[in-house]
Amino acid sequence: MECCCGGGRMPSNKNYLGIDVYTAAKKRIEFIFDEFEKVIVSFSGGKDSGVVLNMAIDEARKRRRKIGVIFIDLEAFYQKTIDYVERMFKNNEDVLEPMWVCLPMESPNSLSFLEPTWIWWEPEKEPIWVRPMPKNKWVINLENNPFDFYFRNMPFETFVQKFAIWYGQGKKTASLIGIRTTESLNRYRAIMTDKETYKDQKYSTKLDENTWNFYPIYDWTVPDIWTYYGKFNKDYNRLYDLFYKAGVSIYKMRVDEPFGNEAKAGLNLFRVIEPETWKRVVNRVSGANFGNIYHGSKMMSSRFKLPKNHTWKSFTKFLLNTLPKSTRDIYMEKFVKFVKYWWKVGSPMPDEYIEILENKYSKYIINTKKFSKRGKGDKYVIKFKRIVDEIPELDTKTDVCTWHRLALTILKNDIVGKSLSFQMTKAMKVRQQELMKKYESLKKEGDKYE
Repeated sequence: MECCCGGGRMPSNKNYLGIDVYTAAKKRIEFIFDEFEKVIVSFSGGKDSGVVLNMAIDEARKRRRKIGVIFIDLEAFYQKTIDYVERMFKNNEDVLEPMWVCLPMESPNSLSFLEPTWIWWEPEKEPIWVRPMPKNKWVINLENNPFDFYFRNMPFETFVQKFAIWYGQGKKTASLIGIRTTESLNRYRAIMTDKETYKDQKYSTKLDENTWNFYPIYDWTVPDIWTYYGKFNKDYNRLYDLFYKAGVSIYKMRVDEPFGNEAKAGLNLFRVIEPETWKRVVNRVSGANFGNIYHGSKMMSSRFKLPKNHTWKSFTKFLLNTLPKSTRDIYMEKFVKFVKYWWKVGSPMPDEYIEILENKYSKYIINTKKFSKRGKGDKYVIKFKRIVDEIPELDTKTDVCTWHRLALTILKNDIVGKSLSFQMTKAMKVRQQELMKKYESLKKEGDKYE
């Protein structure tokens, strides 16, 4: 494929250079080595950063230079990713200065309302860590942390920005990152929008007076990535082989931290490929099993289908059993109050709804024949004697006492219970306000380094 340099505002506007992307990337890396005293590669264990690291290793070996490489261990990784990182570090120590960072940092958890972030390697959570703390000689954790800029549970993005500057120690430093513009519009904008660049190289971004980010494979496609590995017989993460055998498109394979918006679609693969790891992930991260179950489905519409061999009752109990105890207890408290309300108090209903219930579900309900004091007071109060599995005619129209309704409450991560007509408690409001203040301060902190 031809190489291009960026131009214009949209990814389709490109100026083609008449050379292939590998040759262009090789020239970029040679240029970087010519210009910078120190070079550091950000390595995630994925295919893109793997290409950048392999190419940088080749150039460093040719020049008999040492380069830095940082792997930020997010705790909830596939074992095959860990194996790949260990191989790359061990097999290339002649040119690498490896740093395997296992410090507690905060990252978004897009799967849970109750816990919108999670913190990997949190000491207080050691009994339920997804993996034990690595023991290899490259590990940096709270016991031997050399980073003077680090503070406990700092945002991942802030650490990454400050790390490259720290590594340079005032020397002219290039930080190589495996970002491709075809991956997403946000990544395209990060590289191609107006910013201060190094000697007009569009694939660079200034961090400070001595430190620059470079994106040497920014114009590569997914086929370009795999062509490189095959043609040059380079080591890669064998997890991709399992993805391929599982029928995953090469354009959807991801091995990074699984709880952000981009990666959560692959959670179901975690369960299939490494079931033992998956069990620990579910126990560790709030909402992980929800993301596996419903990501990409239309669970909040009539098109959501009950899993095979389940009733809504059994499915609700299954979902409850996958939750951490503290979260499960919150849902159970809401469910008990909801059911008791229907048994003891009941709710007014229109005549047409009562007719449906009396004709098809009479053994489950009691028509009190008493008018409600709510509203106009012209509707009879209906009570439920027990929970119905589902009432298709009414479940999407009104509040009824069904297992279907309880299951959807869990699937929606509705910890407040709004779909059961609950309001936020005072404690929840305080917690929400604390979170909002916290993330506003984090945003301001992160904005300093944009």
